[in-house]
Amino acid sequence: MVKKFYLIILLMAMTMVATAQEKETMVVLTTEYGTMKIKLYNETPQHRDNFIKLIEKGFYNDLLFHRVIKDFMIQGGDPDSKNAPASKQLGAGDVGYTIPAEFVYPKYYHKKGALAAARQGDQVNPEKRSSGCQFYIVQGKVMSEVEIGQMEKNMLNKAKQNRFYQMADERSAEIQKLRAAQDKEGLMKLQNELIAQMEKEFEGKKIEMSAEMKKDYMTIGGTPFLDNEYTVFGEVVEGLEVIDAIAAVQTMPGDRPKSDLKMKIEIVK
Repeated sequence: MVKKFYLIILLMAMTMVATAQEKETMVVLTTEYGTMKIKLYNETPQHRDNFIKLIEKGFYNDLLFHRVIKDFMIQGGDPDSKNAPASKQLGAGDVGYTIPAEFVYPKYYHKKGALAAARQGDQVNPEKRSSGCQFYIVQGKVMSEVEIGQMEKNMLNKAKQNRFYQMADERSAEIQKLRAAQDKEGLMKLQNELIAQMEKEFEGKKIEMSAEMKKDYMTIGGTPFLDNEYTVFGEVVEGLEVIDAIAAVQTMPGDRPKSDLKMKIEIVK
C-alpha cells in the first residue's frame, strides 16, 4: 500500500513537470493604440529566452515601432529609438550579438500576427542569424488561391536555387581553378552539369502549403514569401486589430511613423 502511494505521488510529480515544461510564456505589448497578447513558442528556445531576458530588464519599454509598412509589418526593438530625434534614421541599433536561426517550418509561418526576428540580409548574413533585439509583427495581406499557387511555384524555384548553390559550393575548388584559368567553356559546362543534376533531383516534385497555411493566408493574410527566411518565434493571440491600427499611421521617408509610437512589453505572470 505504501509503495502504491509513493508511485501515485511520483506519477503526479512527473505530470506536473511535463505540464510546466509545455506551458508557453505569454507577454503583453502595450501601445497607445491598444494592447497585444503574444504567445512565445517553446520550439524556438533561444529566441524565447532572449526575448524574456530583455523584457525582464525593461529593455523594450519606451522604444519605438520605428519601421511601419502597411500590408506588410510593424518593426521595433532598436535601442537607438529611445528618445530619438525625429530626424534620426533608425534600424541599425543592436545589443552586440545575434541569435542562430530557429526555423520551425511549416508548423510556424508568417501569418498575420506572427512575431519574428529581424536580421541583416543574406549577403552579409548567409546563416540567417537573427538580431539580438529587433523584431517585427506581421500584418501582411489576404491572398487569393491563384496567388497561393504562384507562391508555391516560387517556393519550389527557391528550393531549386538553394540546391544549385549548395552543389556549386561543394565543387568550389574546381570552380576556382576554372576561373583562375579563365576557362569560360569549362565553367559553362560545369554549370550545365549542375543544373541538369539539380533538375533531375527535383523531377516530379512539388511544394505545397498545408491546408492550414492556405486557410490562414487566404483569410487573415500574411507574408508567405518570408517563410523559412526569418525566425518566427511567437504569435499575437489577442489584439490583431492593434496591428492594423499601427500599420495605418502616417510615415516619413524610411517608414518611420511621423508621430513616435512607443511600446511597453511585460511578462504575463
